[in-house]
Order: sequence, then C-alpha cells, then structure tokens
Amino acid sequence: MQRRTKIVATLGPASERPKTLRKMIHAGLDVARLNFSHGTADDHRARAGALRKAAEKCGRDVGLMGDLQGPKIRVRRFRDHSVELVDGAEFFLDSTLGYEDGTEEGVGVALDTLHEDVEPGDILLLNDGMITLQATRIDGTRIHTTVVAGGILSDHKGINKKGGGLSADALTDVDRENILLAAELDMDFLAVSFVRTADEVNEARRLFREAGGKGHICAKIERTEAVENIDEIIAASDVVMVARGDLGVEMGYARLTGIQKDLIRRVRKAGKIVITATQMMESMIQHPIPTRAEVSDVSNAVMDGTDAVMLSGETAMGQHPVKAVKAMAEVCTGAESFLLAPGRTRHRLGDYFERVDEAIAMAAMYTANHLKVKAIIALTESGSTALWMSRIRSDIPIYAFTPHVGTARRVTMYRGVFPVAFDIKTTSSRRLYQDVFNSLLSRDLVEVGDLVIFTKGDLEGVSGNTNAMKIITVTSES
Repeated sequence: MQRRTKIVATLGPASERPKTLRKMIHAGLDVARLNFSHGTADDHRARAGALRKAAEKCGRDVGLMGDLQGPKIRVRRFRDHSVELVDGAEFFLDSTLGYEDGTEEGVGVALDTLHEDVEPGDILLLNDGMITLQATRIDGTRIHTTVVAGGILSDHKGINKKGGGLSADALTDVDRENILLAAELDMDFLAVSFVRTADEVNEARRLFREAGGKGHICAKIERTEAVENIDEIIAASDVVMVARGDLGVEMGYARLTGIQKDLIRRVRKAGKIVITATQMMESMIQHPIPTRAEVSDVSNAVMDGTDAVMLSGETAMGQHPVKAVKAMAEVCTGAESFLLAPGRTRHRLGDYFERVDEAIAMAAMYTANHLKVKAIIALTESGSTALWMSRIRSDIPIYAFTPHVGTARRVTMYRGVFPVAFDIKTTSSRRLYQDVFNSLLSRDLVEVGDLVIFTKGDLEGVSGNTNAMKIITVTSES
C-alpha cells in the first residue's frame, strides 16, 4: 500500500548533511521546509542545494517550501537573560524600553504599536501561553499588567493577545527580502505567517511572482482574524497550513481540535491543499519513538483528510531526524489502512463545473471508485487535474505524468498523487499509451492486464486542456 498522506519536514542543523537528507528521503520525506525565522540567507542556499542534490541522487522529486518569519511579536532582552514572574506581581511591557534593559519589573517589546492594540482587562499570553498577564492600565507606550500565571520568562519569547487583535502586518521588511530569496531558490511553496486577510496573501503572491517565483502560496492560519476571514483566505491561497502553535494560544487549546477539523474540511471542499502542523511528534526531538498521544494526533489528521503532516523541531534540531520521518510515514500508512474504501461517492454530484478539465477529473474519480481500477494516470501540464482528483477520497494512486520539474515538485504535496517525469515524444495515441505503460511497468506500479484510467488533452504544452478520459487495459511492449 502506497502512503497517500505527504510528509513535510523542516531542515536545520540536525538534517542538513547529504547522507542524512538521503536517509530522510528514503524514509518518506516529500517536501522539505526552510524556516526563514532561523539561519542566514547563505544557510538557506546551502540547505536548498543539498536537498536538490540528495533528491536527484535518490531519484525522487522532493518539494521545497520557504516559510516566512512574519511579525512574530516578542519581548526583547533581559539584563540577566531571564526573570521569574510571580503570581499577583506587577509587570510592564513597553516598546520604548532599551533593547537589553528588561528586569523583573518590565521588559521591552518588538511592536511599536502594541499599546494601541491593548485595553485594560485584556489577557496577554507569553511564551506560548505558559505565562498569563492581564492589562490594568495604559500609560503612553507602557502597558501595566498583573501576573495571573507566572513562571520563568527569558529573552525573545513570543506575545499573543487572547482572542486576537494585534495589528502587525503579515509581511515585514525581512519577509520581503526572503521572498526574493525564495524566488532565487526556485521554491515550490512559499508560506506566509500570521495571515489575517486575503489581501495579505495576494500581496505575497504578487511580490513572489514579480521576483520570478512560480511556486504555490501557503497561508498559515495562526491568528484569530484568519479564522474569522477563513473563506476569503482559502480562496486566495493554493495551500493552507493549520499552524496550531500560535492559533492554540490565541483561540484556546480547548477549541483547537474542532477548528483543525473544520479547516481541513473547508480547504478540501474548496479544492485546495491543507497541511496540519506544530508539535505533531514533538517528543521525538529527544526520544527515538513518538508518544501514543502523538500517534493519535497524526492519525486523526490523516483520517480527517489532511494532505500533509509536518515535522518542525523534530527534524530541524532533534536527535532523531530520520527516525522522526520514518515514524511519521508509518503512522500515516497505518491510519490510512483503517479508512474504508469509498465505493459510491456523492462528492459534488449536485455541482455544475465551469471547466472541462475539472469535470474530467471528477468523472475519472467517480469511475475509479465504481470500477476495479489499479491506477489513474493524468497527463498534466500544471497539475490541476491531479489536484482535483485528489480531493475525492480513494485508495487508488494517481500518477501525475508531467514534463515540467516545477509541476512534479508541487504535486508532491497533493494527497494520493505521485509525480512521474514524462515527455510526450509521439503523435500516436497507441504509442503514447504504451510509453506510459512501460514507465509504470518498469517501476512495478502496475501489471499487464490491469485496468487503468487515463486522462489527457488534445494539445501539448497547454495548461488546463485536459478534455478526455479513457479506460484502458495495461499491455506489454509487443
């Protein structure tokens, strides 16, 4: 059984060596993530180059995602690098305080307008919600608070406002520089952090395209405002990431699972790609196996239909990056084995389609789920036919045959879709079919006599031209 759910893994000091990268690819890595919050431009160039070389050596298409830092709002530094906040004590936040002048009385913050976004009574959550402050009064740029739940607070820890409402723009000057870097590195996906509106997604796409970038745009959902504007954000995006860290802090951990399930459903219904991320196998930063709770977490996301699951610190700085990918792959495959074959489907039966290639994709999947078919072959320029097919739950693999390297790398994120490099070198339909069969037979993906579904267009090199579906029996070269 081929694993259908894709694995995104973050590269870092623990996973940048060529041998480790090759092992991660063999273990199941589909898309590598470069986190622009850490490292220099040269670090990212080196890791991207190493990843491309490792993928080529392994004979695999592996996608590459650049993840913008965004306006992560943080405290500045303390004179002694950390303080202990005691319940009931007074503590202030002030954007004008010196960068390294934090004490047990207060600390600077890296958002000049924070005092404009906070009112007395608001709850501020620091260090991923570990510390809770309640605002009592605002004096100029200084926010006076009472410590509700204390603890150790150290340099550069994050700040969230419960319920959202912080006004920092999604794209910073640093992000704009990193968009240029993402285009330079020909990244297949660009993730935009702390999105609030569709306009911010559109702005990132515009800047990426102007810089020469061709990859998909991923909106990370980690703010309350993003959930409130979710339908317009989905419409503006190619990919949506359920970034559960800051989202859980702002909206509360009790609601997080319900929000995650709703987001997966909405994104798939809209025909887009969804990634589930953050702390999926966090314990594997130190330990060689995941906890049972982590296994359940990943399995539930898979069963809900997520396209991909993501590893962060587990592979970037953890002690067992290869084992983390291997464990994730095993859990995904195990969860998929419990999904019932879809059989008769009612997916979009009441819809009218605006595009011929979309209608062909839906017809192919409906047929596949009502006929004993071994594989679905999509000859595709852009990958859109394969994407629409992958929105319908099925245990039948979809092979995206494409001559374009960019398309092959992008479909690595699509659930149940597997790229195959393929150039059409004939005008004969019979020869074309046999060339495809030979490619699949050489990989042991089908056998002679198997029934397959084939979709293609009449014109070569024209995106969105898929207009034909055929059901064919696999034959050998005569």
